[in-house]
Amino acid sequence: METIKGPGLFLGQFAGDDAPFNSLDAICGWVKECGFEAVQLPMWDTRFIDLKKAAESKTYADELNGIAKENGVVICDTASHIQGQLCAVHPAYDTWMDGLCPPEVRGNRNARQAWAIEQLKDCARASKNLGLTEHATFSGALAWPFWYPFPQRDEGLINEAFDELARIWLPVLDVYEENGVDLCFELHPTEDLYDGVTFEMFLERVNNHNRCHINYDASHFVKQGLDYVQFIDFYHERIKMFHVKDSEFNPTGKQGFLSGYQPWLKRAARDRSLGDGQTDFGAIFSKLTEYDFKGWAVYEWEDCIEHPEDAAPKGAQFIRDQIRRVTDKTFDDFAGGKGDVSGARAILGLE
Repeated sequence: METIKGPGLFLGQFAGDDAPFNSLDAICGWVKECGFEAVQLPMWDTRFIDLKKAAESKTYADELNGIAKENGVVICDTASHIQGQLCAVHPAYDTWMDGLCPPEVRGNRNARQAWAIEQLKDCARASKNLGLTEHATFSGALAWPFWYPFPQRDEGLINEAFDELARIWLPVLDVYEENGVDLCFELHPTEDLYDGVTFEMFLERVNNHNRCHINYDASHFVKQGLDYVQFIDFYHERIKMFHVKDSEFNPTGKQGFLSGYQPWLKRAARDRSLGDGQTDFGAIFSKLTEYDFKGWAVYEWEDCIEHPEDAAPKGAQFIRDQIRRVTDKTFDDFAGGKGDVSGARAILGLE
């Protein structure tokens, strides 16, 4: 077994135009003050990283690592949820998703997708230059508008959607293989990969690709009613990244999992700051430790009540308290014997 590394902080929800949230140098200092040991970089945020430059220049990547080190933290891994989302977009979401891409590719589905795919490939190259071996993303969504089977849908609809996802992602996965980086899909409602079954459907179509893995985030499973601890039993060999995010599900006579189009504050299923939700992190950390998870425990803050600047330091301590330092002892060693073969045979009554 191995002790999980952490705590780390995903910077995606903390980036801003005011100090200390507007530069890598400043935010790394703040992250250290909060009690974290690492940062996860959002590869879409130019305040922290020039993705193209990091993909092409090892010198620049070393400079980024140096900035983190000077502030007492490390860059533990990277993420491209926005770019991944744009690799596969159903036309129903075109206008909405255009707000996530550069102006020059808006209004052009093919150009937007080509941009997103190239971004994902650059993320692999940049991760290699940064000395990292894991990267998190979303799958995008072609089939999501049809998740509920009414009216009855043709089975070929879902098959074709997942076949197309595989056609999109296989060349990308090959680039990750070339760069020695695991591509870890965060399984998330509104993405086509949102639970274990959909991940398996995709994994089969990409030929069980060596670089196709999972960014484990139980918050998305609590809100679906999925057994998020048993999920680890099923998929531990594919879990390479770990977002520590809390959530809760409080159904009423008026709303359940789907939460009635309500804003986050009024939803029955919603995300919370660490310790304020219902997730059994004791079981999660124990299970991941049992299966020798070698990655980082990274806090992803999302909460509709608590301010992130208050949640962050508490989250760092919460994760630190959950990490199990693995034992090098057997708890009842004091009562054991160190017999040899003849001793064992005597105990068995064979001598």
